[in-house]
Amino acid sequence: MEKTVTLTALFAALIAALGLVPQFALMSGVPITAQSLGIMLCGTILGAKRGALAVLVFLLLLAMGFPLLSGGRGGLGVFQGPSVGFLIGFPVAAYVVGLITSWRLLPLIWAALAGAFFGGIVVLYVFGIWGMALMLEKSFLEAAPLALPFLVGDLIKAGLAALLTRWVALLRPMALLSRR
Repeated sequence: MEKTVTLTALFAALIAALGLVPQFALMSGVPITAQSLGIMLCGTILGAKRGALAVLVFLLLLAMGFPLLSGGRGGLGVFQGPSVGFLIGFPVAAYVVGLITSWRLLPLIWAALAGAFFGGIVVLYVFGIWGMALMLEKSFLEAAPLALPFLVGDLIKAGLAALLTRWVALLRPMALLSRR
């Protein structure tokens, strides 16, 4: 129990720390940040339930006003902007990443890569595009091209998440909870 609480707090802090990487704002109003890497790592390392819990802790702190998003943004106002879909999709994405990573049919690095891709990109984009469409008063199909600039960076983050997960498995195998 104590280990779960500690790791949940640690990974919520990791997501926040990745928000310190300078943002690059796009015309859609949704910035490119490193925080989605944290979401992917929550799932690949902590697993589905613990990963989603860490993201929910992060979102709770964000809603309470802590400036945890890139650019020092926080508070309930961030849930009213074009990135709301991504924020709502964060815990779902972490859960799906963890679920896929836990599949023992694939070697760890491939399961983590598949999880990071399907959960951390596909699932997250569905929520993110939905949020952009809603906030920008566009249809889902009109908002979808606005997510394209994120794709290359997110593919790199998915690969990095898989490599970091494999590295954790080699150096601290007991810390890898997604495969337990």
